[in-house]
Order: sequence, then structure tokens, then C-alpha cells
Amino acid sequence: MLCAAMVLTSCTIGSASATQQPASSVQFLGHLGRWLTNSEGDVVVLHGMNMVYKRPPFTPEAAGFGDVAAKVLEDEGLDVVRLGVIYSAVEPSPGTFDRSYLDSIASTVSVLAHHGVYTLLDFHQDMMTQAFGGEGFPSWSVETDGLPEKSFVFPLAYTQSPALDAAFDNFWSDRPGPGGVGLQERYASAWRFVAERFAGDPYVLGYDLFNEPWPANSTASELAAFYSKVISSIRSVDKRHLIFYEPFVTFNFGVQTELPRITGDPLGMSFHDYCLQNSLQEEAQCAQQETSTVENALMRSAATGDALVLSEFGATTDQQDLGRVVAIADRSELPWIEWAYCGCEDPTGSIPPSIEALVYDPRLPAAGTNVDEATLHTLVEPYPRIVAGTPLSYGYVSKTHTFEITYSTTAPDGRHLDRGCSVIVVPALQYPNGYDVEVSGGRVVSSPRSGTLDVVAREGASAVTVRVTQGSDGSPSDPGPSVSCANG
Repeated sequence: MLCAAMVLTSCTIGSASATQQPASSVQFLGHLGRWLTNSEGDVVVLHGMNMVYKRPPFTPEAAGFGDVAAKVLEDEGLDVVRLGVIYSAVEPSPGTFDRSYLDSIASTVSVLAHHGVYTLLDFHQDMMTQAFGGEGFPSWSVETDGLPEKSFVFPLAYTQSPALDAAFDNFWSDRPGPGGVGLQERYASAWRFVAERFAGDPYVLGYDLFNEPWPANSTASELAAFYSKVISSIRSVDKRHLIFYEPFVTFNFGVQTELPRITGDPLGMSFHDYCLQNSLQEEAQCAQQETSTVENALMRSAATGDALVLSEFGATTDQQDLGRVVAIADRSELPWIEWAYCGCEDPTGSIPPSIEALVYDPRLPAAGTNVDEATLHTLVEPYPRIVAGTPLSYGYVSKTHTFEITYSTTAPDGRHLDRGCSVIVVPALQYPNGYDVEVSGGRVVSSPRSGTLDVVAREGASAVTVRVTQGSDGSPSDPGPSVSCANG
């Protein structure tokens, strides 16, 4: 964070707990252009949270993030976590990889999968290393040309530390490090070590290669060359998972990227959306900047065909700003991942770290004084988890608790998904007394008061519209037969 201060082959996912799903039925996610997709060609939309523990030993387990937190996510309809993997813990000394560290990361991935939650593995860094006041890189991989390292309050080192600029410049130019091996080659080998471990795991959404790359004095072409090396290294052991690259961090604030097209499909762009201004005092400027960032991402994908995930935003108790970015993302039909599940002593985040938290202590349930209720209500909303076709528009109006989606029954690849099944998350938090449903062009086939709606398009329908409103008795107005899409 740099700012100013799951899906199965059928709709059974909508009708039963994810913990009941056999692992063999879980799909690897891919993409068709900007859209995440499953193997049926359905569009997949994920909503979730970041979980990055930035202090030694750098494991989510050490922060108390485990089964309780995973169940909170499942219960609230959130189905993806961007999980921090810290390079200094992966490769503490040159060429030596810590398998026990990766065992802990794998344990967290497994716990999340048990609750039907995907993981986006994220090599996370802020201000490169602890010596600058950040985290991420092992000290042996930081070359400053002899300039002294000094600790700064985040994010000041980016603009005030010549040594940090030198370290990034040396990394982007692939300077030889220990043993005469290029710094980027070491980094790429560390990613290969991680990817080899997770290559067969369908609950891993993919790999986020580098959090918020700082340009220093480098160019977008140098950044792209670095990504090509890492992608090639990963593809030597894993040809299936999505690989996500990030543009320079300035993209987060409305600056277009000049990255040339990158090869190694399936690829996606992971990007962040923060406002540099004070969101309370400069609302209009923030709204314009946050909208521009999403528009720039859409233009990038239109030019490259890469998938898109909004992988960071928020980190605030300003609910108007938080809700605005959620609405911008929803209007653009983007998967999103908010920052962050917990503050967890974050040394490079908001001050105090509790400002960025949904849950204050991840060991405990999201209840009472352990949860930011306002943030919970802003983030937990209805959304289409699976769309049997292509989303045309969707959104949620919190004041009236009204959700509406219209989607084409034609998939992004042009196929007509006749009587395809869509799954819409309908959180009990927003519909405590149940919900009513109106459907045009389809019918509901899930049980009344289910946490998700299974909707099947009627034969010959070119589009389906679903409207969900608050109910009084929990009985949908068009419940249809009480079966899941898998059986109906």
C-alpha cells in the first residue's frame, strides 16, 4: 500500500458450504481478455481482502490469521485473499530457500481453500527492506552503491532516500549480486521455488509478482524486461496459473502506464487505486483520480487482452471514500481485494494500523468490538460470483438494499451459454429478513433464503436481468424448484 499518510464447475457453490466441495471439482481460474473465467467459460468475479504480515517471521499464522478468519470470509461471501509472501523469508541467504516458511504459507492457503476462498500469492515489498523502514527484500540483495541506509516513516524513503533509489536502480538494471548472479535472476529463482510448490493447487488464483514497484530512475521497458524473466522462470514449473504483473506505483494515482505488452499468458494486471489527497477534504479530486485509475486499467486490458484485478484500495475509515471505490469497481465489473483484513502491526501502512483494519484481532470472530462495523457493511455486498455469459452492468444501492445485474448470455469468447447457471452472492448482513427476487430472461433455482442465488437463463434468452430487494419473510418471489444448478 502506497498512499497519502472461488469457483466450481457447477452452481453447487451457491447452495452448499464450500467446505463440502470435493477438491476434484475445483477449477483453476483462467481468463478471456479482461475477465476471469472458469473452465466452462463463465465469468468469475471475486471479492476479498488483503492479508500481509510484515513483521518477522512474516507468516499470516504468526499474526493469528487462520481458520477463524477464513470462516469470517466465507460467512460474509468473500472468496479471495491476496496473501503476502515476503522475499526475505523465502530466500534468507543467496540460493538458500526456506521450506518451513513456505510450509506455513501453504498451510494458510489450505485453510482458506477449506472455506472456499482463493489465494492470490503476492511477493510484497514496501520501501524494499527493513533497513529503510519497510519490508520485502533480504539485505544481501540490496545494492546501494555505498550510500547509507536510513530508516524512514513510510512512505518517505521513496522521495527522500538516495540509497533506496540506488537500490531500485540496481535491481531494475539487474546488477550482479552475491556470487556474480544477477539480482533479478535470484528473484526469479525464488518465484520458481514458490510456484513449483503451488503449481497443482486450483485454489491459488495466481501469482502477483511485485507489489508496487518504485521506478526510481528506471523505465517501463526495464520493468517489462524484469517481468519477462520472472514469468519465464515461473512458466518452467507452472504453465497453468495466472501471473499478475503490476505497473509502476504511480499508476495507483491516475498516471497511465507505459509498460510494453508482456508475454507469457495466462497473464493479468494487478493494480491499486488510492487517492493522494485527503479524501474527506478533497472528495471531488479523489473521485476523479480513483475513476481515472480504473479507466486506465480498462484501456490497458483492451490493448493487451490481459485480465484485471483491483488488488488494493481502501485502508481507511472514510466510508464515503471506501464505498466510492467499491462502486467504481462494481460499475466496471472488476474483481476487487480491499486493504486489509487486519492492521496487524503494519509498519508501512496507516497510522495507526487499526485504521486499515476490518478485523482488529484475526484470531477472533468479526463481532462486537473486534470488527469495524461500518467497513464490514461497506464491503459485504451482493455481487455476481459466477456469470453464465458476460456482465453488462451490476451494482448495489446500500440505502435501499437493492442489487441489480444485467448480463448477456453470450460468453466473452462469443459462445451462447444456453440455460447457463449464474451465482449471485446475497449476504445475510444486508438481507437479515430475507430477500425478494425479480428475474427477466431466467429463473431462480436455488432454495429460498440461501446465501446465494442460482439463476438459470431461459431457453432462447439473449440477456438476463436479476433484481434483489429486501424481503419480509425470507421467501424469494420466484423461488422456483429448491434445487441447485448442478441438479436442476
